[in-house]
Amino acid sequence: MEFNDLGLMDFAEALAIQEQLVADVFKGSAPETVLLLEHLPVYTMGHGGSEENILDHSVKAVRINRGGDITYHGPGQLIGYPIIDLGRRGRDLHRYLRFLEELIIEVAGDFQVAACRVPGRTGVWTDSGKLASIGVGVRRWTTMHGFALNVTTDLNGFAAINPCGIAACPVTSLERLSGQSVPMEKVKEAVREHFVTLLNERLPVYT
Repeated sequence: MEFNDLGLMDFAEALAIQEQLVADVFKGSAPETVLLLEHLPVYTMGHGGSEENILDHSVKAVRINRGGDITYHGPGQLIGYPIIDLGRRGRDLHRYLRFLEELIIEVAGDFQVAACRVPGRTGVWTDSGKLASIGVGVRRWTTMHGFALNVTTDLNGFAAINPCGIAACPVTSLERLSGQSVPMEKVKEAVREHFVTLLNERLPVYT
C-alpha cells in the first residue's frame, strides 16, 4: 500500500491522476494507492444526485461517477482517494463502505471526537452533525473517489446545498468539535496508520 500526498489541488487534476491510477492498478502495473489531498473550492455530485439539492443557482456542481448526492470540497478538508483492487479483497462494495466509515470513526477518536454511523445513511456523523462524506466509484472492481473529512473546513461552503441530499443537514468539523487546533498533517498521519491496519483486518487479500 502506498500513500501519495498531493497537497492542495484542483479537482480536475486530481481526477485525472485517479483515472490513470485506476487503470494501472487494474493492470497490475501500479500498487494499490491512497491519494491524500485538499481541493480548491468545488461542488461535486454523484451520478444519481438531484439538481434540487442545489439551493443557490449560481453554484455549478461537477457530476462524477460516484455514489451519493452533492457535497462541497475546499481547503481544510482532508480528501482520501483509495485506489484499491476489490477484486482481490472479496468484491463486497458494502463492506468497503463500512471500512471507510470505520476508518474515519477511528481517526476522529484520535482527536477526542466521538463519531458514529447512522443506519441507512452512508458517511460519518456526530451529535453535532455530519463529519465526513463518503462516495465511491468502482471500475472492474478497482475503487476510486472515497472520503471527505472536515478538519478545519470553512463550513459556510455547505450553505448553498443540501449536503448529501439531506435538507437542513448540519455539518461540523474536527476542529469545531475538539475545541482546539487540529493540524492537517496529524490527521493524515492518523489516516495512514489506521488505514493499513483496518484494511488488513476488514478487507484482506484472498489468495
